[in-house]
Amino acid sequence: MRAIEVTEHGDASVLQETERDRPTPESNEVLIEVTAAGINFADIQQRMGIYPGGPSPPFIPGFEVAGTIVETGADSSLEPGTMVASICPGGGYAEYTVAEAGSVFPIPPALSAAEAVAIPVQFLTAHGCLFDRGGLGAGERVLIHAAAGGVGSAAVQLAANADAEVFGTASSEEKLEHARDLGCDHPINYETQSFADVINDITGGDGIDLIIDGVGGDTFRESLDCLAHFGRIVTMGASTGEPARPNTAKLLVNNQQVIGFHLGNTLARNPERALTPLDELLSSLSDGELEVVIGGRFDLDEAGSAHSFIEDRSSRGKIILEP
Repeated sequence: MRAIEVTEHGDASVLQETERDRPTPESNEVLIEVTAAGINFADIQQRMGIYPGGPSPPFIPGFEVAGTIVETGADSSLEPGTMVASICPGGGYAEYTVAEAGSVFPIPPALSAAEAVAIPVQFLTAHGCLFDRGGLGAGERVLIHAAAGGVGSAAVQLAANADAEVFGTASSEEKLEHARDLGCDHPINYETQSFADVINDITGGDGIDLIIDGVGGDTFRESLDCLAHFGRIVTMGASTGEPARPNTAKLLVNNQQVIGFHLGNTLARNPERALTPLDELLSSLSDGELEVVIGGRFDLDEAGSAHSFIEDRSSRGKIILEP
């Protein structure tokens, strides 16, 4: 089968097409013929060699896929021929991949494979950050960094539907308009102004109740400057490569919290907790209450270009590979 391999840690040029044997599912797995593979910033960090606990080259990246089950292990009740989406432990940038049966769900008729592939990571991460770990309530203020990205696009919609007051940051007017269309009440261009200053001005210094941060570094530090008393920051990544380092003295004085969320480890340790929102999300997406924003579609052999597209901050919404 055709697959994309990270030959060594480095820039997007290390993503090379290769031929691999088609994998065989274990007893608790299914083999999926991949129609669409999702690209996430964690893939880029694994490629660069800065993802905590990431694999050593050579490896096939890719955490989420959508496609058709073609073979099942002995312990799986899923049927070959079923269209499904799934989180996988890696190996998604390929014509075929395996996934644990418990992480696989059928795709509703109203959704395409390209739309469904955004659900396992983007929508489950957004929901987990906002509600499971963040405890977002109606009427609260929430700040979503990278509000036009994959997780950000999902989080803005979910927060708006929950009757929160939504603030969002992005790097261009086009992305800000996109976030506004999804339900962001206060889009802020972090390239041209201090988002903390803007927020404190809008809120009269009261600040934000919940901040969703996948950026880290200076963005995290500035977030503390606009976090409300008793506010929470959920950290779910560090796209800058610099992890969040909270000032605990400031946190304790203001009764604030920094909370972590990692979807993969939640699935590994408590899959029921991670997957609880799935039925609700699938229903809302099927009914049109939520939408998957597809920001770019690339052929499998264009994986390097797709990574560069994201790294250049040209993307919005979900970027996918189509074998």
